[in-house]
Amino acid sequence: MVLIENQEYLCEEEKRLKQDRERTAYWKKWGTYLAERQWATVREDYSHDGDAWSHFTHDMARSRAFRWGEDGIAGISDSHGLQNIGFAFWNEKDDFLKERLFGLSNPQGNHGESLKECHFHLDNTPTHSYTKYLYKYPQRAFPYEDLINENAKRSRLEREYNMIDTGIFDDNKYWDIFIETAKEADNPEEILCRVTAYNRGPEPAPLHIVPHVWFRNTWSWGHEEPEKRPSIRKLGETTAVSKHHKLGERYFQLSPSPGIGASGDDVQPKLLFTENDTNYKALWGGENKTPYVKDGIHRHIVDDEKDAVNPENFGTKTAAWYAFDEGDGVAPGECAVVRFRFSQRYDGYIDEELFDDIMEQRRAEADEFYYRISPMPMADDLRNIQRQALSGMLWCKQYYHFIWDQWANGDPGMPPPPPGRKAIRNKEWKHMYLDDILSMPDSWEYPFFAAWDSAFHCLPLAMIDPDFAKKQLDLFTREWYMHPNGQLPAYEWNFGDVNPPVHAWALYRVFKIERKMYGREDYDCLERVFQKLLLNFTWWVNRKDADGKNIFEGGFLGLDNIGIFNRSEALPTGGVLEQADSTGWMGFFCLNMLNICLELAKRRRIYEDMASKFFEHFIMISDAMQYRSGGEAKPLWNDEDGFYYDAISWGGPWSHQMPVRSLVGLIPLYSTLTLEPEVINQFPSFKRRLNWFIETRKETADRNIASMKKRGEGDRLLLSLVNEDRLKKIMKRMLDESEFLADHGIRSLSKYHKDHPYSMDVNGQRYEVAYLPGDSDSGLFGGNSNWRGPIWMAVNTLLIESCQRFFLYYGNNLKVECPTGSGDYMHLGHVAEELQHRLQHLFARNDEGERAVNDGNQMLNFDPNWKDYLWFHEFFDGDTGRGLGASHQCGWTGLVAKMIHDTGMTCRLPQTPRTPTAAAAHYFDDIWSTAGKPKKPHHVRRSSTSRSIGFRSDWEGSANGDDAEPERATLNRTNSIGYLDADALRKKQEMDEHVASYVSEQLSRIKSGDSNEFDSGELEASLDGTLEMKPSGRKKGRENYFSR
Repeated sequence: MVLIENQEYLCEEEKRLKQDRERTAYWKKWGTYLAERQWATVREDYSHDGDAWSHFTHDMARSRAFRWGEDGIAGISDSHGLQNIGFAFWNEKDDFLKERLFGLSNPQGNHGESLKECHFHLDNTPTHSYTKYLYKYPQRAFPYEDLINENAKRSRLEREYNMIDTGIFDDNKYWDIFIETAKEADNPEEILCRVTAYNRGPEPAPLHIVPHVWFRNTWSWGHEEPEKRPSIRKLGETTAVSKHHKLGERYFQLSPSPGIGASGDDVQPKLLFTENDTNYKALWGGENKTPYVKDGIHRHIVDDEKDAVNPENFGTKTAAWYAFDEGDGVAPGECAVVRFRFSQRYDGYIDEELFDDIMEQRRAEADEFYYRISPMPMADDLRNIQRQALSGMLWCKQYYHFIWDQWANGDPGMPPPPPGRKAIRNKEWKHMYLDDILSMPDSWEYPFFAAWDSAFHCLPLAMIDPDFAKKQLDLFTREWYMHPNGQLPAYEWNFGDVNPPVHAWALYRVFKIERKMYGREDYDCLERVFQKLLLNFTWWVNRKDADGKNIFEGGFLGLDNIGIFNRSEALPTGGVLEQADSTGWMGFFCLNMLNICLELAKRRRIYEDMASKFFEHFIMISDAMQYRSGGEAKPLWNDEDGFYYDAISWGGPWSHQMPVRSLVGLIPLYSTLTLEPEVINQFPSFKRRLNWFIETRKETADRNIASMKKRGEGDRLLLSLVNEDRLKKIMKRMLDESEFLADHGIRSLSKYHKDHPYSMDVNGQRYEVAYLPGDSDSGLFGGNSNWRGPIWMAVNTLLIESCQRFFLYYGNNLKVECPTGSGDYMHLGHVAEELQHRLQHLFARNDEGERAVNDGNQMLNFDPNWKDYLWFHEFFDGDTGRGLGASHQCGWTGLVAKMIHDTGMTCRLPQTPRTPTAAAAHYFDDIWSTAGKPKKPHHVRRSSTSRSIGFRSDWEGSANGDDAEPERATLNRTNSIGYLDADALRKKQEMDEHVASYVSEQLSRIKSGDSNEFDSGELEASLDGTLEMKPSGRKKGRENYFSR
């Protein structure tokens, strides 16, 4: 439960999470785990040349069975992807059913692969008890060819051509299709689905809504006995029953939909059946193994092929065809509604009143859950941003299946793959056997895990579902993921690529977030994953420190095109690239392992020895950043420029520094840690070793960058790769708006290189790095990301934490000019706050009501059917904040949800005053009237027309202008709906009053200036699991953040 001043109260969603954690109810068995793209993934690639994009295209996906997964729109599946629910649509203009989202392949896009759709992940809870998805479907023919052809004409120097650029949404001729799902209160296996499609256009228009239920094809590959083949069979006019040897029997129960025509007749669903098998005849002119194949439903509806579906009404794939086509179709402003259940029981019909009550109750519970995550007052706009960011992360949970042996060697039921295929990629990863729900970087563009992305995902996920976050971190270190040599798999295009070592940091942050927010300390998880990370640390030391000098290589390290050369390949100059970022990452790795050791040493003293090991290893790395053996300067720091640079080393004294001012030179800031004296004194063995090292290695201690002898605020000890002098020099550049500091965060490359590109001529070829605030101008690493100027949320997050750690040590004694040249000096805590606010301004409305991420698009900013919905892009233009790259990168861009949680109350927005004290006064008197509190359930009229309308803009308020029904008693139905009984309501009221009192107290402290901006307990090892309280009521390790 979320703790408020050590008071415990479980809201309904937290009760479900508790039941799932304790395994008394499997709430996460069914969820939004269906991928948005399975085609053109490496798993589905059986080509001779590794060209996954051409081997399995979007067009093929209609007719070709997938081997390793499934995809669809707003899809649901079980936790092993065996049975799936998805939604298809047809506007009578398209040549095929809209069963899956469309996008360009990497070769088709002028900036790599790119989704060309408009959809939004609006809501989701950790147990998927309530979900909501918006798909905007054109009433005109979908512009497939226009998108392909126009992007093909454009060069890498031009912008992408996206869906909103085509004019397809002009004069509002489109459908807003809201897809909601809910689970019953007393049974996680009972799933309700509701589709509400609004005609936003000026004229009537037809629409066909076709929900699908199907099984993943597990029977064609020769690994499963024929008798285990699942089936779906018609049971009645509105019911189908499915059977699976693992999932049992389930019922697909449909409700007739309210009519939309003059007749007033209901729209009756028509059940269609086929097999989820490949149409060999359509694809390659071969013979089909069954007369009814994967694309049969599409052909029956769109091509009017009556014999394309099974007349005997059974198969492994079924769909319910709702045709809203009476007359001219659905009237302007009206909607079509489809309701169905996916159930373990057979009711024979759907009680629509009960159905809608359940749906609305789950929505209200989702409101309460998200409100309790961030109970402090903040602008409604920020609360909406946070809600969609966290919901999007939950929509990015997908089923991922991969067995190397079967993938590499082929299946007994299929022709053998080309003989050279195994050597194309991932040949060293023979141990991999993956069958899990994973957090994906992006729901469409990156439907595969990426190691360092996943680590960042875990922070915001830990806010709402710590168990899932811990599971992600644990999986990557398990023996069926981690290589036997200790390397973590990067991503499926090349498992052996090297991502930055951020898992130790994520592990410790998740541990601390769970402790702070939920009062739980999972030492078992902390120790289990730590033990595996020891293997990973050893791999780094043995593989990426070529000469044993504590100066590390590492390759591209997730930063794609940031260097002048491709850092994953041999240098054209010869020699070895000594990387400031790689060495900085290893210092960061060391310090996080040290932090974990000190935490574990509270329970087991043997970890004091491990802490000593990582302390000394960090000092060696720190020393190597500045000194060679014998005291000769190491060429990574440039004192004249006040910055770290990569260097090419040819051995001995021969090296060449490459003065590119990029994120590479900021990453050494990550390697900082403060140690409180109480912590050091608690561990006498560690303290003795620390003091021994300082005394006996005096030369290293005296010259080293880390401040080992000088104590800071609160008598803290600072371990850092940068001393105070270097810190000031780096900050001067980082906070310079003509270099790194942008209106919306820290750029990945200094703007200095806009007018001063850095270049080298090698063997007649010119290599150059120049400031590019937007898309990449090269095809390096696929060309769909750019680290030469844009703003990236993940690396900004680590810079913010670094500033906070430095503040814990220096306090008010160190102030820097922010922005550089402004004359405004602030301590590093305020710098961290400023950066968080700038990042939030990517999404928040400005004084003109525009969002920077929308790049001035009037429709996205001001249209009432668009302005409240957000895309969470992969990265952002370094000059304007325009969203770039993948558009549903809720993974690490979802970190904005954590920033809003931490600083949203003080974030400067047009709707709030500019100072923390004024903000408190603004909110103080009336915030607890109604704002932000969960709404009571509403109820829907059940006339033949209004039951199709809903009660918000997407189920709120009667569309025909009638008032809502009077509210009815809600205490007499506690099973499937989940209304609270009188005792539960009393407890909830008591907790609401306690939360209100707590918030008022916090606002009073802000108003009086006695406030804390961040809790150091999230960043450093503390004496106890729960930080002790000082007489003033402030926790140890926390600072008065608003004192100027």
